[in-house]
Amino acid sequence: MSDNTEFRKELEERTKQINEQIESYLPEEKGHQKTIFEAMNYSVKAGGKRLRPLFMQEICRLFTGEVQPVVVPFMAAIEMIHTSSLVHDDLPCMDDDMMRRGQASTWAEYGEDMGVLAGDALMIYAFEVAAKAFKEVSDADDLKRVGRAIEILASKTGIYGMIGGQTVDVELAGGPIPKNKLDFIYRLKTGALIEASMLIGAVLGGAAEEDCKIVESLAGKVGLAFQIQDDILDVTGDQEVLGKEAGSDEKNQKTTYVTLEGLEKAKKDVEALSVQAIEDLNKLPGNNEFLENLIRILIKRQK
Repeated sequence: MSDNTEFRKELEERTKQINEQIESYLPEEKGHQKTIFEAMNYSVKAGGKRLRPLFMQEICRLFTGEVQPVVVPFMAAIEMIHTSSLVHDDLPCMDDDMMRRGQASTWAEYGEDMGVLAGDALMIYAFEVAAKAFKEVSDADDLKRVGRAIEILASKTGIYGMIGGQTVDVELAGGPIPKNKLDFIYRLKTGALIEASMLIGAVLGGAAEEDCKIVESLAGKVGLAFQIQDDILDVTGDQEVLGKEAGSDEKNQKTTYVTLEGLEKAKKDVEALSVQAIEDLNKLPGNNEFLENLIRILIKRQK
């Protein structure tokens, strides 16, 4: 799949399929609390790259040769958690962003109160959806794997993962952030959900413990590279392409990898991390050329 056009076509098809799978789990917009369903669905259907479910699917495929039905509820769940974090990120008390994915951010569309509730609702609903994976298995080992996957999802989302990283980020907002704390924020705030995606794919694919460790290491590098590239795009990106306000880091006086290390070093570090991630990938059994291309394309992305 070395042909870039062929890869992009395949990526488009797989992303379309993932969108359909995610949307099949979304709540029906009816009843007295209809507004929360509408705000949840508006947030999720706004699009996005669907990277986390893609990573989960492709790591699972690496170990099993095909996508297992048990992984699909987790693919929907991880995207709901990611979306919930974006909904909360955009709130006036956080980044105060009016745009997300080329449209009004959730709070800008539904009000600040519904923005808070929609983010909460998506995070809780994600675990309801993930728990549906128990219906896909009956073997004792598979049941344990689903339980382990839910534990990973919770720990990488919560105080030792994404929310932990967000806490330090919020506390240090507007002031200088030392490199060690910025690394901590990036590892948890962005890296944790990418680690969860890949690790859950490996666990549900029946990967051995030593392979799970390699997958976690690979995911950490991809997560860091992804966040640094995000910082680069905030400086160099085009608002029309990005689908959100460019230069918001500068507006919020935010310390980023670029402000600490400079643009050129940031670009070199993204390249180096992507090379190291591919090296990790090559240590794993099986072959997934699509996954390798996906990691490479992330580094060159423009949005």
